[in-house]
Amino acid sequence: MPDYVGAIDQGTTSTRFIVFDRDARVVAVAQREHQQIYPRAGWVEHDAEEIWTRTQEVLQAALTEAKLRANDLAAIGITNQRETTVIWDRRTGRSIANAIMWQDTRTAGLVDELSRDGGQHRFRASTGLPLATYFSGPKICWMLDHVSGLRERAENRDVLFGTIDSFLLWRLTGGVQAGIHATDVTNASRTQLMNIRTLQWDRQILAALRIPAAILPQIRSSSEIYGEAKCAPIEGVPIAAMLGDQQAALVGQACFEVGEAKNTYGTGCFLLMGTGEAPVESTHGLITTVGYKFGEQPAKYALEGSIAITGALVQWLRDNLGLIERSADIERLAQTVVDNGGVYFVPAFSGLFAPHWKPDARGVIVGLTRYANKGHIARAVLEATAFQVREVVEATEKDSKIALGILRVDGGMAANDLLMQIQADILDRTVVRSAIQETTALGAAFAAGLGVGFFTGTDEIRSLWKAGKRFEPKMDATQREQLYKSWQKAVTRSFDWVD
Repeated sequence: MPDYVGAIDQGTTSTRFIVFDRDARVVAVAQREHQQIYPRAGWVEHDAEEIWTRTQEVLQAALTEAKLRANDLAAIGITNQRETTVIWDRRTGRSIANAIMWQDTRTAGLVDELSRDGGQHRFRASTGLPLATYFSGPKICWMLDHVSGLRERAENRDVLFGTIDSFLLWRLTGGVQAGIHATDVTNASRTQLMNIRTLQWDRQILAALRIPAAILPQIRSSSEIYGEAKCAPIEGVPIAAMLGDQQAALVGQACFEVGEAKNTYGTGCFLLMGTGEAPVESTHGLITTVGYKFGEQPAKYALEGSIAITGALVQWLRDNLGLIERSADIERLAQTVVDNGGVYFVPAFSGLFAPHWKPDARGVIVGLTRYANKGHIARAVLEATAFQVREVVEATEKDSKIALGILRVDGGMAANDLLMQIQADILDRTVVRSAIQETTALGAAFAAGLGVGFFTGTDEIRSLWKAGKRFEPKMDATQREQLYKSWQKAVTRSFDWVD
């Protein structure tokens, strides 16, 4: 068998291809950014054709860097931004409009309309999800209603829907020449269209959203051979895994036991705790989701706390306000002050996700005085992430009845030592940063390797995971609770801004 596995990591801001060896070491990596499109306030789009181009580029670049060929790869896995919605023409293969990104809020009116009959939790018993602009189902419905002629084309089976994993799989395996139209249970669980217990599309929800079942992909496990790539430079390589990015990080962090949790700090922030072979219904504002499903084994479930804006807030500080030149500069700027100076930043740019689910909330900065400076604002930006994570950790513990001892962390912002120390202090928990930071791509590679026998099982995967730096809480309990109390007060100021 070949000595390497690869992972396509198609994220919110860029696409990467990473090659790993049998010891889970990175052999090659290539990355290309893609455009963020903002047609109007609250709308966020991606060009799916650009994403496909970037995918081809990183495949070639990484293999060239490592002097590898297709036959050196045992398998490839795909991991992706999850709820982003693509509809493409079955005959030409072209996307019919820009993809609607997961942060997009244009479906707020539709969500309100659906909520009038049964409330925000109308579909939660079936899907594990509250009604929200976050998920793919309402985005599909919006596109069918607003793109000229699209509903008729969908009813005639002329178009296909997919999240990014499905779109890439279809293109990689032949496209218009019999490309495979499938998704895995983790991505399907984010559409608000899949019954989380049967792992099949829910006909009643499809009827309520007026979505033809014929445009949907087949739901399969997260780790199995979907088909072989039909395009250069990976022709003949099995595509053997698909996982939503946060579920991939759960696998990459080797969180296979009930109660083990990871938190990924990226554009948003996503905490997942494994709950075993039965879904746990949330009563504290979390999402019940599929963690992963390996081949014929039972699906494993998780509770998720989804936070919309964390790393994106640092980018906003950089790009919109110009307070820093590089995202990494925020750590140095925040270290110019000893505390937040009474400043709190609630980044509800796309409303608030877990545990509040307030689509009408908007971002606020509170506590400003003449004393406050840009260092205090930078500190408040980092603390906003730590406070939001504490909210979802507390909700997770209440829903699962499990006390979290250690939080495993990964993602771009996890490299910020100051943020990780703030996180440990605000949580009063040990925070452990993975020695391998590419845990999302690694999870897809692990799953692909399992699908072809490259890895023997989860015990081998667990042995390959290594802890990096540990952060222990140091903050006085009184100070911790006072900061958190002020944060909670600040959050209420963001509510009900949009009429």
